[in-house]
This record gives sequence, structure tokens and C-alpha cells, in this order.
Amino acid sequence: MPTARPFAQVDVFSATPYLGNPVAVVLDGTSLHDEQMQRVVRWTNLSETTFVLPPTDPAADYRLRILTPGGELPFAGHPTLGSAHAWLEHGGQPQRAGVVVQQCAAGLVQVRLGDVLSFAAPPTRRTGHLEQEYLDEVVTAFGIRH
Repeated sequence: MPTARPFAQVDVFSATPYLGNPVAVVLDGTSLHDEQMQRVVRWTNLSETTFVLPPTDPAADYRLRILTPGGELPFAGHPTLGSAHAWLEHGGQPQRAGVVVQQCAAGLVQVRLGDVLSFAAPPTRRTGHLEQEYLDEVVTAFGIRH
């Protein structure tokens, strides 16, 4: 029998319903394996779906996995903000006043609380030139002629 899980869909970047950038948030992703998460992602039919999990870093308030229909992202802005909002709305209590600390694949992200939520982006994971094979894939994906 499937387990009922708290779920929210959040409109990010707009105070007007249905005009923001939507993100689906599964507020308890505990015990879901990757294929189950991908099934939920396909079901929500949104660009990103997040799964809130217990943190593995003691400095974090929660851990977040950000999934798309094509795979997992180490970090993304609107899923970070929408998930923090949903976590707080569903009773999440930050360890430190004024800030939620989210653990994601890119590291710890601090989400500042206030009239609007804001964050400091994690450090860049990649620098330097792209390998030609990867660059060719990007060029092809965007239909760029060179």
C-alpha cells in the first residue's frame, strides 16, 4: 500500500496565484528510492519536483533533492525558494533565527527569511573550458548553427 506523503505545489516569483514558476514539493521523501521519485516527477508534469529529506549535515535544517524529468540537479533557484517556503508553511523550524539552511547536492544553501525569501547561491561546481564533446551536445540541443 502506498504511503501518504505531505505535498505542496508552490508558485515561486509571484504573489498572484498561477503567475509564478511552479515547483512540486514532496515534504517527506524519506524511504523513496530514485525510481519512485522519478515516477512522482513524471506525475507532477512540472519542470522540477523536490523531495525534502532529513539532513546528513548537522548544520542543515533539511536536505533537498531537486529532480527534473531528465534527472537530478545539484542546485536550482526556484526549487530552493519554493521548497523552503513549503517546509516553513508545513511547520519546519530553522535551527537559527532568520535563516533556513538547505543541504543539496551543491552544498549548503542559506535561505534568508523576510518579506521575501532570498538565498546566496552555492559555489560554482565547474569552471574553465567545456570539453568539445559536451559543447557539441549543447550546441545541438539548442539548434545553434556554427
